[in-house]
Amino acid sequence: MITMTPQGFSAPSAPARLLGIPLGDFGFFRSLLLAAATGFLTFFAVCFLAIFGLLFYNILGHHQINYADSYRYVAFPAGVIVLFVSLIFFVGVWLRRRITAK
Repeated sequence: MITMTPQGFSAPSAPARLLGIPLGDFGFFRSLLLAAATGFLTFFAVCFLAIFGLLFYNILGHHQINYADSYRYVAFPAGVIVLFVSLIFFVGVWLRRRITAK
């Protein structure tokens, strides 16, 4: 609802959004779950791409690289990095909401 103030119109403030998801409305446990889901999603997406990358590399270059390397050296580090970054982000959003007491 837009209200009239002596300075002009004021619009209600909306929480921060990422892809349509309001980020400021999550509690601590939901923030942890979102961070874990982001890490797992990144792990599986990067693993999928790394396996297909190794598949094409092995077929086109006549190499024999083990497919387990896509888990160990590509997908796991990417998942862990995104997990830590998303933990910092989501817990930071939660803490900012708690500190400002909105």
